[in-house]
Amino acid sequence: MLLTVDLVILTLREGRLCVLLVERGEDPFQGMPALPGGFLNHAGEEILDAAHRELSEETALTAGWVHLEQLAIYGDVGRDPRGRVVSVAHLAIAPGLPEPVAGTDAMDAAWVPAEAVLSGEVELAFDHRRIVTDGIERARTKLESSALATAFCGELFTIAELQQVYEAVWGTELDTRNFYRKVQAVEGFIVPADSGRRSTGGRPARLYRAGPKKVLFPPLIRPVPSTTEEGTREEGE
Repeated sequence: MLLTVDLVILTLREGRLCVLLVERGEDPFQGMPALPGGFLNHAGEEILDAAHRELSEETALTAGWVHLEQLAIYGDVGRDPRGRVVSVAHLAIAPGLPEPVAGTDAMDAAWVPAEAVLSGEVELAFDHRRIVTDGIERARTKLESSALATAFCGELFTIAELQQVYEAVWGTELDTRNFYRKVQAVEGFIVPADSGRRSTGGRPARLYRAGPKKVLFPPLIRPVPSTTEEGTREEGE
């Protein structure tokens, strides 16, 4: 039995949630898009170290600049035609990631809109669509009850930029006033920065940074799709 690590790397590009995919340079599934990842370098390499190594090779990012957490273990029989291969998948999130450079075993690498993967428009190798789906759902769920949204932002951000994160990850528009009220109601979620305001083309917007609170209470509840003409609305409105 062989062990690999796979990475669901998420970022926002031009306001859209995107996932990093590589084009496989060898069989199986040569030429198909897949998640970045690979086998452990040696029997003594720790799984988390392997995840950080793959992250560094694919994005040149280190642990201090990215949110990285273990997602799940995938070990279904037949998931890999090479034999019994178990993958320990990780979720990685960072703001403003640059254009990727393909690694040694990939022909190309690119940011792909997450919706194109979720919808099946982009077909992935192995069971990587399932892993991406699980990773995005993890991010969507954690945005409700944790400060994970700030991992998509730079060190300083406006509330409008934070709202853009929620809208991109959740895939729905939010009422600006209601969002502002809910964010401000969670003490310690974000705190005002000392570096003034940012010009947004209109009235300068106040800057914030991530606060000390990691668990949000009250939580920011994800909107529930509506079948009425009103479209999607947040619970409790």
